[in-house]
Amino acid sequence: MLFRSMKRVFTMIIAATAMLTIGLARADGELFIYNWTEYTPPELIAKFEKETGIKVSLDTYDSNETLLAKLQAGATGYDIVVPSQNFVPILINEGLIQKVGVHKLPNFKNMEDKWRFPEWDPEQEYSGPWQWGTTSFSYNSELYSGKGASLKEFFEPSDEVMGRLSVFQTPDEVVSLANIYLGIPFCSEDAKQMKRVQDLLVKQKDYVVAYNSETMSDLLASGEAIMTNHWSGFSRLGRLTGAPIVYAYPKEGVVGWYDSMVVPTSAKNVENAKKFMNFMMDPVNMAMLTENQGYGDAVKGTAAYYSDELKSAPEINPPSDLKVVFAPTCSPKAQSLIDKVWTKVMQ
Repeated sequence: MLFRSMKRVFTMIIAATAMLTIGLARADGELFIYNWTEYTPPELIAKFEKETGIKVSLDTYDSNETLLAKLQAGATGYDIVVPSQNFVPILINEGLIQKVGVHKLPNFKNMEDKWRFPEWDPEQEYSGPWQWGTTSFSYNSELYSGKGASLKEFFEPSDEVMGRLSVFQTPDEVVSLANIYLGIPFCSEDAKQMKRVQDLLVKQKDYVVAYNSETMSDLLASGEAIMTNHWSGFSRLGRLTGAPIVYAYPKEGVVGWYDSMVVPTSAKNVENAKKFMNFMMDPVNMAMLTENQGYGDAVKGTAAYYSDELKSAPEINPPSDLKVVFAPTCSPKAQSLIDKVWTKVMQ
């Protein structure tokens, strides 16, 4: 009887240990990515899963503000998120992301020199490269008579755009683009300057059909909108569907951005996150992302794998004299003014 009881206990211990081991193995074999909408090619994830045996799950967001709010609210379960350069210092300062020693990863040697140790992560402890590109506007060339030569066409449109303009639904890039148009410095702490931005955007509202950061190309293709805020690569993807979409390079300039992979403080699969970061710094893998998205990348040797279409795409080959301005991280005072502007616009 005693032997049978001991045997039963021993069997239960083995079973419990096995279940714990299986659970740990499952956790070790997972990676949870939180990225922008339509910014993570399925074929790239499939390649990573096949090479590593790590199961990847994906959730998406539509803006840096949404990402920040989610992490500030205590969201857990994400191992990699992909903020733009001006939000990385915010995440660092608020303790929302952790050091992972990106500069120590084997494939860091493949990074382009000009993108190494950037001002938003000067020791490259936190961030690994994803994509970089520009923000401007696009238009349906069959429905719009203009040429996208000036930001005036977007911020002070002609009557033909009335009720058919789409604008991003969050302020970061909209306000930055307005700053370029008005000649106001990014992250201005001058209330009078930001009142000019506010007045411009409030007046623009009469022309807006939607504040949207996800289905811009669909709106253009259907004709519901004839002009929209757009990212360079997203505009290319819309054009490749056959829609008459043209990405504008206005004379005043465009907003530049650089998106990076970082690891939240609450991440449970840090080593797998580092494996994915290293995977993405391989030129073959990064080229797959660039081919799919049509933005620029920061890894050496990727161009050898580009298609002829991508090499000649206007969205990735801007005019040589184009002014590209990368947004810095704003001070709390400047951010407060931006928030006040956007609150007024959304009323």
